[in-house]
Amino acid sequence: MIYPRSFGTKAFESKFWIIPLLAGGLLLAGCNERETYLPGPREDVGAVLQNPELVTPEDEIGGENISRPISLGAAKNNASWTHATGTAKYRNAHPALRTNPQLVWSADIGNGDSRRLRITADPVADAGRVFTLDSGAQVTATSTSGATLWTRDLTPASDRQGQGSGGGLAVEGDTLYVSIGYGVLTALDVATGMPRWSQDLDASGSGVPTVFGNLVYLTAGDDTGWAVNKTDGRVEWQTSGSTSINNVLGTPAPVVTNQLAIFSYGSGEVQAVFRQGGLSRWTTSVVGKRPGRALSSISDVTSPPVVSGERIFVGNQSGRLSALNLGSGDRIWSARSGAITPVWPAGDSIFLISDLNELLRLDASDGSRIWGVQLPNFVKDRPLRRAEVFAHHGPVIAGGRVIVASNDGMLRSFDPVSGAVTGTVEIPGGATTAPIVVGGTLYVVSRKGQLLAFR
Repeated sequence: MIYPRSFGTKAFESKFWIIPLLAGGLLLAGCNERETYLPGPREDVGAVLQNPELVTPEDEIGGENISRPISLGAAKNNASWTHATGTAKYRNAHPALRTNPQLVWSADIGNGDSRRLRITADPVADAGRVFTLDSGAQVTATSTSGATLWTRDLTPASDRQGQGSGGGLAVEGDTLYVSIGYGVLTALDVATGMPRWSQDLDASGSGVPTVFGNLVYLTAGDDTGWAVNKTDGRVEWQTSGSTSINNVLGTPAPVVTNQLAIFSYGSGEVQAVFRQGGLSRWTTSVVGKRPGRALSSISDVTSPPVVSGERIFVGNQSGRLSALNLGSGDRIWSARSGAITPVWPAGDSIFLISDLNELLRLDASDGSRIWGVQLPNFVKDRPLRRAEVFAHHGPVIAGGRVIVASNDGMLRSFDPVSGAVTGTVEIPGGATTAPIVVGGTLYVVSRKGQLLAFR
């Protein structure tokens, strides 16, 4: 096709070159303008995500440290530590322990922590035996002198070692109750380790069991509460909560009172049901996030429910800790500090390890801060290496001190009045469980799969 010459090819070309000339002129004009700098200090982009000193004001529970007297009651020489500390019936309020305990023996319990497998079960003890669960499915009974009494591998016949991890322990009378990551709850004879019964949980069994009355309570799969007959393992009832895929390995032990069983789920939901029939009483959630932290996207309850009087203390690693009314579930107060372990109630206060790796003493009545002590945080504390943090376990109060066991290889003691450090002891291999105190001896499991006794 031939276009009329009136379209003017040369005229079109000349107009085409005007566009870049104008753009270049504008660019040169822009270069002559002075660049304006925003006032104020320059901070590293990632600093606020990693440095607890740069959190925003709304994330702080703030205030100066205060030395305030506290009544702990007399220290007592307890003979057992049978359950997680959330249920008041099983909590040793103030066990006796010497001022500077030293390592007296260590005993092998099986496999330690590895890249894929973790020890999640705190030890329990009764009648001269300390029971442990390794990072797989091996249960070990150890005497208070360090001798291995028996071991039992609970890996199901249909599975292989290393395919499951996590679990929990509880002991009552002549029976040890063990949940394992393979999704099985098993009752063992405490003297021989022989199985009495097993119950398939149809989900991960990393939850910690609680025995109360004629039932064993536990959470499986982060969203299902179970009540199992402790004599034969038959299911009495089940309850369920909201589902979440963002969870932490290990599920909190249910806490039980004379009337209620309280479960916590991976979604952050807390549910109270009547303990004999499973009928719902109330449901609430621990919600809230610490801005600028990736861990805040995980809603799992990491500070299991703890009952003290008519209150329940429960928290997450996303920057929230709440006190709830036991009867109604109503929120009494909420502190802008998360918790990664169970709180320890004592006197008018609660002690906890926060989501920023700070040991805190809070007023139990309103959640206000009394004092805080920063624990070791980043394993490699350099701007481009701030990824892995140290894990701290506890706290427990024993011998008049607040005690924390850490995987940096230290057992630390603090003054409950002021928070001052009162002593340190080396933990070979570093701690991977919370400590328990029985008969004047502190027991803790190391990352290497060793049960350590300090006396």
